[in-house]
Amino acid sequence: MTVDLATLGGRLAAVRAAIDAACAKAGRDPSEVTLLPVSKTFDAQVVREAVGLGLRRFGENKVQEIQAKSVALADENLDWVVIGHLQTNKAKPVAAIASEVQSLDRLDLAVALDKALQAQGRGIDVLIQLKTSREESKFGLAPDRLAGFLEQMRAFSSLRVRGLMTLAEASEDEAVVRGCFRALYQARNRGREAGFPLDRLSMGMSGDFALAIIEGSTEVRIGSAIFGARNYKP
Repeated sequence: MTVDLATLGGRLAAVRAAIDAACAKAGRDPSEVTLLPVSKTFDAQVVREAVGLGLRRFGENKVQEIQAKSVALADENLDWVVIGHLQTNKAKPVAAIASEVQSLDRLDLAVALDKALQAQGRGIDVLIQLKTSREESKFGLAPDRLAGFLEQMRAFSSLRVRGLMTLAEASEDEAVVRGCFRALYQARNRGREAGFPLDRLSMGMSGDFALAIIEGSTEVRIGSAIFGARNYKP
C-alpha cells in the first residue's frame, strides 16, 4: 500500500507504519509505544486538521504557543504537553493549561510548578529529563543525580512522576544515538529498583525514533515526519 506523503493523513499513516515496523524488529508489541505528535511552529488550523485524524494530545516547546493554540482550539478540549526547556517564570501558565510536562530537570522548577499547581487545585504528570548526550546545547539532569532528585520529588504532591525523557545526540553514528537511549533505559531501571514507579520512557524523534524503540522507548515525539518541514521564521 502506498500513502500520499504530501498530506497530513498520509504522513501520519507512514509514521504509524514505521513505528509498527520498528516494534516488529525489536520483538515488541506496538501497543507498548505511544505517539506524541509535536505541533510546534504549526498553526492552530494545522492542529485542527490533525484533530480530525483522531489526534488529541500535542507536544509543544514554547508556553506562548500552547497559550495561543489552546485559545484557538478551546472547543476541542485537547491535552497540551510541554516538551521544551521550561523557565520557572512560566510555571503559572503551564499550571493553568498543560496536562503534562516532560522536561522537568531541576528542583527550582519543581518548586515553582508545584506552587502554581497547588494554587490551581490540580496536579499533572511529569517526566524527568535526563541529559544523556555530550552536547552542551541540550538540557537535562545528570543521570547520576536521578536517585537524589526522585527522593526530593516526594515533597511535591501535585507532580506525579511517571518516567523519564531524553534527547539523543545529533550524530550520524547509530551507536552514539542508541547509547543515549540506552542510558535512559538503564537509569529508569535503577530508579525502579529503588522503588520509584517509572513506567514511561519518552525518547525518539522524527530522525531516530526507530532506534529509540529498539532501546525500549514507550513514547516517541514526532513532529516534522507528521506535519512536514517547519518554518522557524517569526
